[in-house]
Amino acid sequence: MKATVFLGGGRITGALISGLRLAGYSQTIVVHDRHAAKLRQLQREFGVEVERDLRRAVAKAGLLVIAVRPDTVRELLGDLGRLDRPLIAVSLAAGVPLANLRRRLGPPVRWTRAMPSPTCRTGRGFTALAFSREISRADRKRLREFFAQVGTVLEIPEKKFDVFTATYSSSHGYHALAALSQAGEKLGLDRRTALAAAAHALAGGVMAFTEGKLPLEKLIHEAATPGGIAAAVMKTMDDAGYYRGVERGVRAGMARARANARRA
Repeated sequence: MKATVFLGGGRITGALISGLRLAGYSQTIVVHDRHAAKLRQLQREFGVEVERDLRRAVAKAGLLVIAVRPDTVRELLGDLGRLDRPLIAVSLAAGVPLANLRRRLGPPVRWTRAMPSPTCRTGRGFTALAFSREISRADRKRLREFFAQVGTVLEIPEKKFDVFTATYSSSHGYHALAALSQAGEKLGLDRRTALAAAAHALAGGVMAFTEGKLPLEKLIHEAATPGGIAAAVMKTMDDAGYYRGVERGVRAGMARARANARRA
């Protein structure tokens, strides 16, 4: 049986393999990377097969996952040249469109884009998929099931991939956790208590939204009594440009994704 082959042994590859192992994924996993240290770490941590030779790695693939930085996709696909057998390839490269991927490595390779969150490490990931027109219904199902092993899967049009990528990142939660806990610590809490309080504010609230049935607006109203402490905090943050700052950040992420597309 052909293996699942990752080209690139970086952080997202490690997170995906961790989630797959947690889910009991039984297929052979092979990782190729130029850096021997990365391969040794993945082999030691997850028991994957490693392959330093690019073409030998691809020859083992039933599913090929391109997990390199966007600015190295062109070079990697150039090194591959033309493949002479049908193969499904999944690109995790942010901002690199399907048209570029097909142009660099076309039929018989059939392309899909995926954007998995690093939280797939714990089985609580969130992955967006966009399929090229060559991907059959059966293969779409197979890919959805593959990523569903590490969390929620959402199929969206490729034209929405950049804004999704800039919006969905778990970095937003970590960033907010750092800012909120830092404020609590600066104003008198010890670090452990500040982190616990901020983590509850973020994770507890988000879980109440995702696992409950109340609309977001009602939850906000419930948590922030008019004239109360939470309402004063929210109003001051809004007056300081909280919403504008978040929108500017998302726009900057989209601009970076489009720059990636130009380089690929």
